[in-house]
Amino acid sequence: MVEKVIHAIQDDYADDYSWCYGCGRLNENGLHLRTGWDGEKTVTIYTPREEQTAIPGFVYGGVIASLVDCHGTGSAALALHRKNGHEPGDEEEPPRFVTGSLKVDFLKPTPYGVPLKAIGTVEEIHPKKWKVLTEVYAGDVCVVKGEVIAVIMPKTFVQK
Repeated sequence: MVEKVIHAIQDDYADDYSWCYGCGRLNENGLHLRTGWDGEKTVTIYTPREEQTAIPGFVYGGVIASLVDCHGTGSAALALHRKNGHEPGDEEEPPRFVTGSLKVDFLKPTPYGVPLKAIGTVEEIHPKKWKVLTEVYAGDVCVVKGEVIAVIMPKTFVQK
């Protein structure tokens, strides 16, 4: 399994779309989540910061939900980009997705101080809508399962 995402889909998003708190590379205060391929699965690796705890020793659930959310939209972008004949790092700008729905099931408390790995399985359910099933691991333990319905970002989301 991948231990570090070398080239993420978020690296290729246009500057106009790179401000998301979760995955925006231009958001100074954001999480800077990065999603890439690991074979036919997608992967995002994130180590929560100390201020992202819920109670001492455990990660705040909102941060984990953000991980599932941005992993889902990034995974959908990867899948559509690949379907269109492209991979991260080539010259073609990837598609951008937004969240249509987000479901997060917390299975176990998530320990602080352990890198989290989100692993996704992507399924196209409509040409403009993709479902991403995500499992989040802390070490070898699956602590969260999530589902994102990702929708191609409407053109109306771009400010002029």
